[in-house]
Amino acid sequence: MKKVRVIRRERFNAAHRLFNPNWTDEKNELVFGKCSNKNWHGHNYVLFVTVEGHVDDDTGYVIDLKILSDLIKEKIVNKMDHRNLNLEVDFMKDCITTAENIAVKIYEQLEEGIKSTGNNLHSVKLYETENNYVEYYG
Repeated sequence: MKKVRVIRRERFNAAHRLFNPNWTDEKNELVFGKCSNKNWHGHNYVLFVTVEGHVDDDTGYVIDLKILSDLIKEKIVNKMDHRNLNLEVDFMKDCITTAENIAVKIYEQLEEGIKSTGNNLHSVKLYETENNYVEYYG
């Protein structure tokens, strides 16, 4: 059986603030700079979800991309798009909303649903800006 990786791109816009609640405002500003702005700041995130599996002989698919798209929209985009990640996204509570932590949390939200299709979630790649992105492999 042939093993292939399938990648789906989605986009969402969200606001956040980098801060550690155990630190003073001064320390947060020293460590996180302008990203610790008390009035928030936002990004146009681009998310790549990579699924790894075997090509099905009957369909030619690893995973039906409509199913993958629907799963990402339900678990991630609908919850994160045009939201404040610190205040409005249940799975981001009690978490410093760095790109690294966001990618890990997205992976955790998607892993079970992708496994239920008989495939493995290989990775999540999250672009926070054109020049900055993170990848998480579980």
